[in-house]
Amino acid sequence: MEQNDEGLATPQIKEISEDDLPEGDVLVRVEYSTLNYKDGLCLSPKGGGLVRKYPHVPGIDFSGTVEASESADFKPGDKVVLTGWRVGEVHWGGYAEKARVKSDWLVPLPEGLTTRQAMAVGTAGFTAMLAVMALEDHGLSPEKGPVLVTGASGGVGSVATAILAHLGYEVAAVTGRPEGADYLKSLGATQIVAREDISETVKRPLESESWAGCIDAVGGSMLARVLGQMKYGGSVAAIGLAGGADLPASVIPFLLRGVNLLGIDSVMQPKENRIRCWNRIASDLPMEKLEEMVQPATLDNLPALGAAILKGGVKGRVVVDLSA
Repeated sequence: MEQNDEGLATPQIKEISEDDLPEGDVLVRVEYSTLNYKDGLCLSPKGGGLVRKYPHVPGIDFSGTVEASESADFKPGDKVVLTGWRVGEVHWGGYAEKARVKSDWLVPLPEGLTTRQAMAVGTAGFTAMLAVMALEDHGLSPEKGPVLVTGASGGVGSVATAILAHLGYEVAAVTGRPEGADYLKSLGATQIVAREDISETVKRPLESESWAGCIDAVGGSMLARVLGQMKYGGSVAAIGLAGGADLPASVIPFLLRGVNLLGIDSVMQPKENRIRCWNRIASDLPMEKLEEMVQPATLDNLPALGAAILKGGVKGRVVVDLSA
C-alpha cells in the first residue's frame, strides 16, 4: 500500500528487498494469509484508521516456514502461525512472500494442521475458539441448552458454529441472509434465527430464558436483546461490533440472572493461551467443515475482496496463497 499526493492509499504488488522488511528476530517465508474485516479496513484508501505509516504491507495473520532465526525458540524449517500483535496494522503483515517479525509473536504450528488449514482458521477461527474456551471456562456444557451464534455466516461465526456442533452443542445461528441457511446447517446449525427477529431492542429487560451461551459478533442492539434472553448463569462471549459499538442494555440480566458478558480479545492474548487455543483448534475443529468454508484467493484478488468484506459480501474464509 502506498499513498498518493492526496493522502489516499492504493494497493500495489511490488518487488522489494529483504532489507526493506521491518526489524524482527525471525524471518518467515509466508505460504498463506487470509482476509479479515480488519484487512478490508487496511486495504481501504484511508487504512480504516488502523494504518498510520506508508508504505505498508497489510495482512493481519499468516502461516509459513521459518527461513532464518536469531531466537532459540525457532529454527529454520519450523512451521509457524501468527495472528494478532497489530501485525498488518502497525507492523508489516502477511501479504508478502516473506515477513520479519518478533519471535514472541509466533506460535508453532500444531501437529495435524497444515499451513493452509491454519489460514483457513486464521484470526477469525482463532477468535471463535477463544470464545468457545471462555464460555466453557464459565461453565457452559452441551446439556445446558442451545448456544446462539450471531453473525453466523461471517468468518468467526462460521467457525464457531462448526466447533460448537462438533463438540455436541445445539447451535442456533443468526443470519440476515436467508439463502445462507443451508450453508449454516451444513456446518452443524440445528436452528436458523432471522436477524430481524432478534435485532430490535425491547422495553422489557428480561425475556424468556432461551440460550445457555452466545458468541456475539454483532454488538449494538442485538447484543442488548440477547442479554435479556440468556438462561440463568449463562454467558455471552462478545467478539465483534458489526452492528455498532453502543450497547443500549439494562443491568437487570446481570443482577437477576447472573448473566456474564465476556470480552474476547485476539490481538494481545498471552502466548500460553495462544498455544492452548491452537491445540484446541487442531483437535476440535472438523477439518472437512473448515474446507467447505474456504474461498481461495491470490494477492490480485485482495482489493476487490477487501471492499466486499466491508459490505458483508464475503462468506466463510478467504485463504490467500502467496505462492500463486
